[in-house]
Amino acid sequence: MAPCRGSRGNRAVNTTELLSRRSRGVEDAGTLMRHNMKVLRSILLQDNRSFIKVWSKTSKSSIMYENGKIYFENYQNCYSCVHSEPQVLYKLPKRSKVEKFEDALLCQSPLDKTLASPSDHKASLLTLTANNWLYRLSAVTGEELQRVYLSSNQKFRYLGWEVSQETFYVKSVQNKETPLERRAGITHNTVMHLAIFHVFPLQIVGIVEINKKVFGNGVTDVVLSQGVLAVSYSNKSVKLYSFENIVQRYMTEKLKLGEQSSLLGDNKVGEAPFGIPVNIQITDCPPVLFEVSCSNNGVQIGGYPWHYIYTPPHKTHKGTHHICSLKDNTMASNGIQNMSCSSLESDGIFFHPDDSGRIIHIGPTTINVLKILGELNSGLPSKVVEDFSMMTLRNNSPTSQVTVTSSGRTVKRRFHQLDDDPDQETFRMVEYEDELDLLAVVVTNGEEGEGRAHIRLHDNQNGQLQRTIDLLEPWDETYRHELFFDKDTIVHIEQKNSSFCCHVYKLEANKKIK
Repeated sequence: MAPCRGSRGNRAVNTTELLSRRSRGVEDAGTLMRHNMKVLRSILLQDNRSFIKVWSKTSKSSIMYENGKIYFENYQNCYSCVHSEPQVLYKLPKRSKVEKFEDALLCQSPLDKTLASPSDHKASLLTLTANNWLYRLSAVTGEELQRVYLSSNQKFRYLGWEVSQETFYVKSVQNKETPLERRAGITHNTVMHLAIFHVFPLQIVGIVEINKKVFGNGVTDVVLSQGVLAVSYSNKSVKLYSFENIVQRYMTEKLKLGEQSSLLGDNKVGEAPFGIPVNIQITDCPPVLFEVSCSNNGVQIGGYPWHYIYTPPHKTHKGTHHICSLKDNTMASNGIQNMSCSSLESDGIFFHPDDSGRIIHIGPTTINVLKILGELNSGLPSKVVEDFSMMTLRNNSPTSQVTVTSSGRTVKRRFHQLDDDPDQETFRMVEYEDELDLLAVVVTNGEEGEGRAHIRLHDNQNGQLQRTIDLLEPWDETYRHELFFDKDTIVHIEQKNSSFCCHVYKLEANKKIK
């Protein structure tokens, strides 16, 4: 059942009535989409529906999944998951080693903008090649829509979204001195380069150089996110800078792809062999917006009011997560979260991807969904409270450390059993399906001698268990696993030694037994 829009808001209509409304065009696009997702969620949670494994495929190279598409052979072969089982969308010709794809991003065009070129409205795959070409390919056919040459001076390797999938960046490899150069006293001031692009349509913002003279020694990594340039250092500190401020202060020339630039001797931007010049020249250190020392250079910002999560870089704080106000660095009440678990894998904590400002803290036996209570202009510290919690169904009675053999000899265990021991039911990962507002929790259990996994679907608002889905293939925790829950599709990608395998499950009606 799905709620009907009205003054009371609590009357329910069945799926048939919603489908009838859709056919008559009664609803607007946004309301129609929400109703469609409520219909799908209702169907998905029915007892007469099951997720059935429909397809498996192995590969010698990494397998990627993104928005209903599975990519094999370094993004050269693409399969669509729209149908009852995956089907080939396109296969690109084999590429040479120097032309192979290093990284890729799937790019969906906005519906509320009119763009100059019809091809700009098509979903596209942004791919970066080993020889520094950036391609924009049709996500449906693999057809080349646009190409940009980046540079012959830097080696670009990584792609990443900057904010709301409107801007992305291309990052070069880090420039490190060789042992021979270090012995000779030769140092490189340049650490790396970032090339920043807008999409819809594809346009260059600029290339910025990260160097030691400006940002200091010990720079280990740089990322661009939410309008902030985040610089990590070897002394376990992270500094944040406003990228908008950097562009305004240090851009020497605005660039446009395919047009001449004085920085290139009037050659065209984005064409070989000149590529794109460094047009954002940072001459002095910009103002630091925020700085924190943290373990593994890991700091996360989110919540409302704004807070950040980090682990101090001291042994005494290992395994703890501190939640503080971004405004004044005040520790939130109940702001130190610690699972106190004994496990090989550390517990994970992150801001909820549903933009609710909540926090998900996942350990081997417990998942806590937390919320921050606080007023923006209040002088009182904010407070972290539990919204809801999920637990494994294992037998939590402590295992005796003493065993008596059949001969009567007493044997004492040398080691305690770990909380994430493969023989016990253990939480492994959490996926959020935003359109269905469900949390997909992967749980493993090896009690029968072979690792098995199932997926528990929980309501995102209250944590109530909605249904459980068994995965047919064994789950070996010694290997890497990825799981994607995308409406009526579940994709499980596993790595075994040097090979990879992709398993696809689709929602189907249970067959009636005659």
